[in-house]
Amino acid sequence: MADKRDKADDLSRLQNARLLIDFFHRLMMHHAMWFAEVKQQLGKEKAFKILTEVYQKSYEIQVARLAKTLGFDLKEGVPAPLLELADETIEKLRESIALNWLAGDGIWFQGVEFSEDMATAKKCNDLCWAEFSPFEAWSVRRLLDMPDMPGLDGLKEALKLRFYAFVNRQSITDETTDSFVFNMNECRVQAARKRKGLDDYPCKSAGIIEYTGFAESIDPRISTECIGCPPDRHPEDWYCSWRFSI
Repeated sequence: MADKRDKADDLSRLQNARLLIDFFHRLMMHHAMWFAEVKQQLGKEKAFKILTEVYQKSYEIQVARLAKTLGFDLKEGVPAPLLELADETIEKLRESIALNWLAGDGIWFQGVEFSEDMATAKKCNDLCWAEFSPFEAWSVRRLLDMPDMPGLDGLKEALKLRFYAFVNRQSITDETTDSFVFNMNECRVQAARKRKGLDDYPCKSAGIIEYTGFAESIDPRISTECIGCPPDRHPEDWYCSWRFSI
């Protein structure tokens, strides 16, 4: 136990509040760095297997400690105050968090672009999607308790729970029993560029990595085909379109 004199007890209320926020950021970064290093040392498949166990154990310890400290109840492992929110508030909260993710993605892109150049930013963006898409698929699979190889029906359900599903407008059209088409009908990033009179952002290279990685991580039998994605020309009713098939 550290001596009380070793602690920063002279912080103001504002400094303590900022420290608490910074603690959460450090916690998330440390968790991510552990996963990145385990993946580097043991490979992606083993890393995700370990992550499944680590996430559950870590979550249970952390949420129980926060519940005890802040005085809220848990119901089936979930903070009771979250379960008591109105449906409208839940919807707004989901969208707000998803928009924060999108904003963070753009801030990172611009940070690299302004520090270096557009080509470097696009390279970092593409490589980031190569890491994030399989992770987001893992997250959704765990959330839905999906079986191995859930097929196209599993992919349809998973696409509804991506961050993008809560910030953009998307649609799915069945083609055959072995394929369907996914359209991103409205895209906040591209729509913002359009309002400014700018050309579409050429996101095809990232999109191929993103959608292929996500689909294969849901079910390795699924193939992904890009029907169209900027800089490709596209109709008014979608910005990018993808065919998934088995």
